[in-house]
Amino acid sequence: MRRRPGQCCPRRERGQRGSMAVEVVLLTPVLVAFTMLVVAGGRYVSVRGDIEAAARDAVRAASYERSYAAATSAAAQAAAASLDESTDCAVADLSGDFAAGGTIRVRLHCRVPLDGLGLVGLSGSLPVDADSAAPLDTYRRTG
Repeated sequence: MRRRPGQCCPRRERGQRGSMAVEVVLLTPVLVAFTMLVVAGGRYVSVRGDIEAAARDAVRAASYERSYAAATSAAAQAAAASLDESTDCAVADLSGDFAAGGTIRVRLHCRVPLDGLGLVGLSGSLPVDADSAAPLDTYRRTG
């Protein structure tokens, strides 16, 4: 297409009038959905970090106790205190060598509601597991 002298831009053909408005109308829901997906992914990473921090708190609290039963109870209390009430967490496993100089490991099993992740309109929950380990003091009595 040749330009006339003094004409800066080529003219649009008649069939293309309004096509930009149609493209915007069609792409807006896709862009909004993509943005919501990015927000939900960021919230998932944040919630996962909170649960891993709760697992660290739980194993630290368990490492201060002198018996397996007291350690299990302390781990459950520390995990519950570290998380908000919408996250349902339980100590799935407390294992390791519960003796002086040993290492114990706590595994948390949590269910996070999807509406807490920013996924508006979705029901249900997502399982998130986290575990952490801590050494026991070499010079302390267990019993």
